[in-house]
Amino acid sequence: MKPVAGLLFLAASSAFAQTPAAKPAVSHHSTAAKASTPALVTNPPGAPKVVGLPKTLYSLRYIDTVIGKGDLAVPRKFYTVHYTGWLADGTKFDSSVDRNQPFTFPYGAHRVIPGWDTGFEGMRIGGKRRLFVPYQLAYGEQSVGKIPSKSNLIFDVELLGMSDAPPPPPPAPARPAEPDEKPAEPATSAPKGDAPASTAPAQPSSPSDAPKPATPPPTPQ
Repeated sequence: MKPVAGLLFLAASSAFAQTPAAKPAVSHHSTAAKASTPALVTNPPGAPKVVGLPKTLYSLRYIDTVIGKGDLAVPRKFYTVHYTGWLADGTKFDSSVDRNQPFTFPYGAHRVIPGWDTGFEGMRIGGKRRLFVPYQLAYGEQSVGKIPSKSNLIFDVELLGMSDAPPPPPPAPARPAEPDEKPAEPATSAPKGDAPASTAPAQPSSPSDAPKPATPPPTPQ
């Protein structure tokens, strides 16, 4: 399954440009909407059922499934989250949980889809929330990977942490060890002990060392 986290960044500007001009803000703490689009309130098959749909700006709906105990989320921070995304028919298209790779983004900086730029308001670290994102606040009329155009999306999100700066990049992969150098050839020194006898041919004897012919005996008179 191809991660869609990067696409949250890539499609943000396009989707945000397609969003109609904002109406006066409606507090996300308002009571649940009495009527809503059926496609937005269908819980994905296999996901825990939730009831009640508080409403945010631009008709983004959400329900808190776990109330966090940590610090209150504030804008202009880097949020680290886990998420699972579904289409309205229950088709799961991506999950950082399945990959065990949390996703970090600057909240409120228009670097993700608009539904994410407002969907974490009021959460605390450790909290979990289900977002019902209309297509106007998702990828708009464009198709992205397994997500068809004009797709209303459902996200289960968990706020893991918040920081003033992005996390450091992962360490570069270790460089493979260089192959061992070829060992030096052993020295050809003579072994200790008596020097071996020379195999060179012997020098010829000097003339004085040559055998002399025998002196013949004197001839009798």
